Amino acid sequence: MAKESSHAVRAGLHRVVVIVDENSNPFELGCATEVFGLPRPELGRDLYDFRLCAAEPSTVMRDGFFTLTGVAELEEADEADTLIVPNRPDVEVPRRLVVLDAIRRAHERGARLIGFCSGAFTMAEAGVLDGRRATAHWQWADSFRTRFPSVRLEPDVLFVDDGDILTAAGSAAALDLGLHVVRRDYGAEIANAVSRRLVFAAHRDGGQRQFVERPMPNLPDESLAPVLDWANERLDSPLTVAALAARAAVSPATLHRRFQAQLGTTPLRWLTGERLALACRLIERGETRFEVVARRSGLGTAANLRALMRRETGVTPSAYQRRFGPEAK
Repeated sequence: MAKESSHAVRAGLHRVVVIVDENSNPFELGCATEVFGLPRPELGRDLYDFRLCAAEPSTVMRDGFFTLTGVAELEEADEADTLIVPNRPDVEVPRRLVVLDAIRRAHERGARLIGFCSGAFTMAEAGVLDGRRATAHWQWADSFRTRFPSVRLEPDVLFVDDGDILTAAGSAAALDLGLHVVRRDYGAEIANAVSRRLVFAAHRDGGQRQFVERPMPNLPDESLAPVLDWANERLDSPLTVAALAARAAVSPATLHRRFQAQLGTTPLRWLTGERLALACRLIERGETRFEVVARRSGLGTAANLRALMRRETGVTPSAYQRRFGPEAK
């Protein structure tokens, strides 16, 4: 009865369903639960109706660590607005046909599909990735290309958003992609609130490299945190890479190397991303004058704001305002 009551409370919400299959990874299941499944009393509302389903009454999780029981039957996947497909380490073992059929049905009726880590193999087996962009863990990139040559694999990024199909490269990247989906559905402000509860970075761009080298430093401290905090307090100022380097007391070349090593991106791309995130928050909070949004976020002009938002988010400031502004809530 308690389970039915919980579902009743979440009626009408976007339904996220996770298929759990034999030998699935518990970590990615936990990521999905943390991002999409928890109540959000700090927001005053829930975001998703979250369900788990499986092809069998009991499912042995990875390496037999535990057995999952008590979840819905696989038919629950037919009701998903977003379907998260199963991932598991034994990528060469074919998935169950009933699971692949459920994924195909979801895709045919227009559901959004998400694959964490080796979940890309599951979707490729189902045939829904043919001709589409996707990523997978760098360790399995060669195997993936060999088995699925028709998929446009991008092996050196954190995640790929290809519209109705999204894939994350590895275990921790599941959180990056999950927060990206929340941002896409509810805007930057809500995604930041979810990330704060997770105590996780609010936004790592999907194009960042999967593997970031972190050599042992020769100096006592080469952390970028102080200069990042300093820059975030001055996004409306005419900051440059040279200014960031000067604040960090290093050369621009050294700063560039540290950004690549610690964040997997360049100083300029990081700065642009932070300014866009601020611009999105200003729009969500009710600022309707895009010239003001551009100036306060350091993006200069409304024209530049429009160009960057369309390039990075796929929508114009006006469309973003209609979707996430105060009037839309």
